[in-house]
Amino acid sequence: MAQGQRKSRLGSSHDDDREIETIEEFDRVAARGTLGGHRVQSVDLTGRTFALLSADTTGTLFFGCAMEPDAAAKVRADGALVFPPIPDLPFDPYRGLLYSPDELFEGLADGGYEITRDALTYEWFQETKADRDIYASMLRSIHDDAVSDALDELLDGTQVVGVMGGHAMGRGSDAYAGAARLGRELARTGLIVATGGGPGAMEAANLGAYAAPHADEMLDEALELLAKAPSFTPSITEWATAAFDVRTRWPRGGDSIGIPTWFYGHEPPNPFACHIAKYFANATREDGLLARCNAGVVFLPGAAGTVQEIFDNTTPNYYGSRGEPTPMVLVDRAHWTEKLPAWPLLRSLAAGRAMESRITLVDSVDEVPEALSRLTQAGPSGA
Repeated sequence: MAQGQRKSRLGSSHDDDREIETIEEFDRVAARGTLGGHRVQSVDLTGRTFALLSADTTGTLFFGCAMEPDAAAKVRADGALVFPPIPDLPFDPYRGLLYSPDELFEGLADGGYEITRDALTYEWFQETKADRDIYASMLRSIHDDAVSDALDELLDGTQVVGVMGGHAMGRGSDAYAGAARLGRELARTGLIVATGGGPGAMEAANLGAYAAPHADEMLDEALELLAKAPSFTPSITEWATAAFDVRTRWPRGGDSIGIPTWFYGHEPPNPFACHIAKYFANATREDGLLARCNAGVVFLPGAAGTVQEIFDNTTPNYYGSRGEPTPMVLVDRAHWTEKLPAWPLLRSLAAGRAMESRITLVDSVDEVPEALSRLTQAGPSGA
């Protein structure tokens, strides 16, 4: 989400904690006369010099907050710790909120995908990764930790269901339409849909969640419009523009989460995830995505990445390291028993363990909501 935008209705109020992530929060806290002990993340304070000069800032931490020289000198004299904004970066390592599609795709309509924040950040990542610059590595780590913090705050107290699947699932296909209907159905039950944030099955599930508040006809029409740009190759610009055309025609869509990575920077994030937690480190992204799916994970047909996600999620369920096992639903019997036989191995691993009653294999996406409900109601021992 772009800095300064209102917080999503997903997140709980943070007035009672020490983190300040918007100018509105800053004004509320500063009005009390003290900012002592607070952490202020990426808030432009150049227009708040009087407030900074007036308030006690003992022990305050300012991460990437622009401020006038007089204000910066005063807060340092108070004992505040100031991490100044870093110039010439295409991203903000200290950000306090998640990305929005508008922020990552800023500039798309004017100069195409190549000039967007998302593309420029990937370019920076490729250059600095090749240089093995420890300074750049530190900035990436700070950024990813800030994103994780923002994601935890946004999802606090919510029920999250993950939908995993391959990036190759094309718009206009029956499989894409089915994944979109699944995302819509899950969102309408009150769950927050989370995906890997990329194209294909991931985009379809985020699209379905976006369509949830609208009439059923909206999704049918949106699928027809998107089919005109079926893939992000050869043109990410055309692919993304089609998605933003849908968002413009049907604004105020439903919330969902996308958790992509610049590690796979050739795959753009999809614009239907209203909140995007984009990471540099793919390992952090993968584990974080699955760990936050407390209402279960649905695995649509996919290839190596989806297989990896199945067993990344299996490991904590197997050992019970996250507590009670979360439901796992594999979709498409032929795919997971014949083409990529992950199901027999998963079932063998689960045999006799608490997770055994929390896994199932179904033939189609239409069976998923009922399967998730049944697995959720089943106790770990199958009771």
